[in-house]
Amino acid sequence: MTNCSIPSLQPETRNPKPETVIVAGVDIGSTTSKAVILQGHRIAGTFIGPSSTNPTKTAEEVFRKALEEARIERNEVRHIVGTGYGRARVAFANENISEISCHGKGAHFLVPTVRTVIDIGGQDTKVISVDAQGRLQDFGVNDKCAAGTGRFLDFIAGSLGLKVSDLGRHHFETGEPVTISHMCSVFAESEVINLINEGAPLASVVKGLHLSVASRINSIARRVGLVPEVVITGGVAKNPGVIKCLEEKLEVELKSLPGDFDPQLIGALGAAVIAAEKVNK
Repeated sequence: MTNCSIPSLQPETRNPKPETVIVAGVDIGSTTSKAVILQGHRIAGTFIGPSSTNPTKTAEEVFRKALEEARIERNEVRHIVGTGYGRARVAFANENISEISCHGKGAHFLVPTVRTVIDIGGQDTKVISVDAQGRLQDFGVNDKCAAGTGRFLDFIAGSLGLKVSDLGRHHFETGEPVTISHMCSVFAESEVINLINEGAPLASVVKGLHLSVASRINSIARRVGLVPEVVITGGVAKNPGVIKCLEEKLEVELKSLPGDFDPQLIGALGAAVIAAEKVNK
């Protein structure tokens, strides 16, 4: 949960009294659901919770929790944008917008120099090209299977008897990376188990896993066109091993988000930014 003040809306979209404009973004993803309350240019409240089989109920819950953190009443919110995998189920939203556009706007709000956004979500991986105002220019998506996604890493971590949050730590232990040739979750699981049974160090397997994810993303990025500055969003952005492999593969330094802002909130933040632009116009 984050409460910070980061100026970013472009001057032409600013309200004369931005502190009085309160908007919200609600991002219903395949794994987690998020909400952000934006008051003027200040992130007033946020919340992240697990997604469920009832996205309408989940949307209500994360929105309510974000309002509580912001100490803002629901009737004070001028405009709400829903986004993400379950955006059509955000029943109280004024409108629904693709998470691709929202991730671009959210990343630009925090890092105005961003031109490429890499979003590693639970269900898919996206490489998004934006202009100087954070507007979508082009994108590529890995939508054929779960390869290279957060769910893929979570699945393989479970096969190793680890939490997905443990992978980053093991990446920096001693060991040369092994080659993971399969990206299909089922075949990759069998390959990883065989490698461990053959005596491959855990750190080597984890490094090989991260390199395979980075290679997959690199292929998408090269098709779209990689323009610095580059920001990574989504839960996998918290994995320092993946970050290191991506920087090596892409041959760029990934820009850090300011403060302790959670990269999982970028889609909801971008939805709130778009909501503010609609109100201010």
